[in-house]
Amino acid sequence: MTGTDRLPGTLRRTLPDRLRPARPRTTGPAGDRPDDDRSDDDRPGRRRPALPPALRRLLRSERAADLLLWLVLALPAVTASGLPGAEQAAGVDLRWIRVAAVPLLALAVAAGRTRPLLAAAIPAGLALAATPELFTNQFVLAQVALSFLLGRRTDRPRSALLLFGAIAAAGLVLARAVPDATFSGWATLVLTVLFAMVLPWLLGRYARQHAALISTGWELAERLEREQELAADRTRLRERSRIAGDMHDSLGHELTLIAVRAAALQVSPGLDSAARKEAAELREAAATATERLREVIGVLREDGEGAPVHPADDRVEELVKRAAASGMRVELVRGEDAPRTPPEAAPLPPVADRAIHRVVQEALTNAAKHAPGAPVTVRLRREADHAEVTVANGSPPASAAKPLKASQTSGGYGLVGLDERVRLAGGTLRAQPVDGGFAVTARLPLTPGAAPAPPREYAARRELAAARRRVRRGIVDAIWVPVVGTVVLGVLLFGADLYTSYRAVLDADTYDTLRIGQSRDAVEPRLPAYEADVNTLPAAAPADPPGTDECLIYRTTPFTLDPSYRLCFTDGRLSHKDKVDADP
Repeated sequence: MTGTDRLPGTLRRTLPDRLRPARPRTTGPAGDRPDDDRSDDDRPGRRRPALPPALRRLLRSERAADLLLWLVLALPAVTASGLPGAEQAAGVDLRWIRVAAVPLLALAVAAGRTRPLLAAAIPAGLALAATPELFTNQFVLAQVALSFLLGRRTDRPRSALLLFGAIAAAGLVLARAVPDATFSGWATLVLTVLFAMVLPWLLGRYARQHAALISTGWELAERLEREQELAADRTRLRERSRIAGDMHDSLGHELTLIAVRAAALQVSPGLDSAARKEAAELREAAATATERLREVIGVLREDGEGAPVHPADDRVEELVKRAAASGMRVELVRGEDAPRTPPEAAPLPPVADRAIHRVVQEALTNAAKHAPGAPVTVRLRREADHAEVTVANGSPPASAAKPLKASQTSGGYGLVGLDERVRLAGGTLRAQPVDGGFAVTARLPLTPGAAPAPPREYAARRELAAARRRVRRGIVDAIWVPVVGTVVLGVLLFGADLYTSYRAVLDADTYDTLRIGQSRDAVEPRLPAYEADVNTLPAAAPADPPGTDECLIYRTTPFTLDPSYRLCFTDGRLSHKDKVDADP
């Protein structure tokens, strides 16, 4: 098959422009390119000096991208002035925060590729230091960008959700600890976490899953193309096996009969010595023809496959001994929950026996290829109705040789062949990474003539379906998480507002007992825990009487501010008390 040939039905994938081979350019009589082939940079007056290769590589590197991201995030941190709201509770002086923000944001960007959770926590910590409400002009951009990268670069959501919960809990603590902080400020913090961190994180997760879906799709296309080639190979092998079967059926039987008849003639008493000699020669000729037939059938083996060098009844114990003698760290053990099989026990069915031998052989070969130097354990277990074999290897030591590249191996179809062999024997095969290594487990029935198990679905299709489910789940998460978060936040705010409204009601009897001229220290223990609008003056409240230092508004009922009680203090004493309309 030439480089341009392809099997019927094989997928053809269009190469990106950057991977296409450059077309040779035609030249004119003087060796110059035609004007139509010139780029803008080649035209007279537009030629630009080419950048050095090292500089081009630097500009395209991850360092340049990180440097640009740091500059974008640090710019508002050092240039933005003040907090967005005039009534926001302030924390640490912004001047000190600006000084610390530049190196800390640089640390966040530098650690973002390996520790994205730490990177997302740094701007949130800086914003909490500036205000318990978290929302700042200086760090909201950094929160959005690094939260998106957190979702883009991590696959496990638990750590990110714990971070968001920890920020909300820290804001609740600060709302009680900082003097000017209020519950409404904590609600602002929750909204900031929801829309400046959780939502970008969900978008980053969607971008990651979408990229994984595209990658899985291309892998599926490549595997399907390789499966087309394998289908052609299997067709050729089936034809070779059919030829070998025909030769065995038509010639082997006849040659055996010839040898048997020649042997009978050789010992026949009615023949003389010359006839016996000819019968012996005939017998030898039949044996020679049988040997040549075996050689011809050996030619029909798969390309590159040598003749077997071990007997057909080779045992797993002998296979493990040969692997250990070759330098592999391999150990054969029996299952802990099954006694050692006694020598007089019934032998395994031939199909199951050969399948177990093939599983151990292929698994040891894969361990030697992909995990050289790693310890390997072959575990055999036999029960009443089935046998199980597990070949597990640990992680290779750091000083071990490098594993073979994909181009140096058989293409990754050894496990596919094992699965087919185990399936035809009525068993199941499971191969998966475990504890830094890899384990192959085959479970086979001991019933002779067991029916083959149903063929399993292609792994690539399962992976594609799983990737699609992850993307759909990511899209659903991007919708329901903000919705549920908003609903939960609304319920919490409504509950907090209801609680503070009830705790801001001044009893009428208590109001009547207050007397003008009483000291503030004597009045305050009898007042509610909260003012009418959570320790702030309602927007619709009338102006304070002239000459008073401070006026406090309290509710008469939990659900309205009309009317409200107003208490004003001057020089530490109660100077005014009246009912006002503070309902907007």
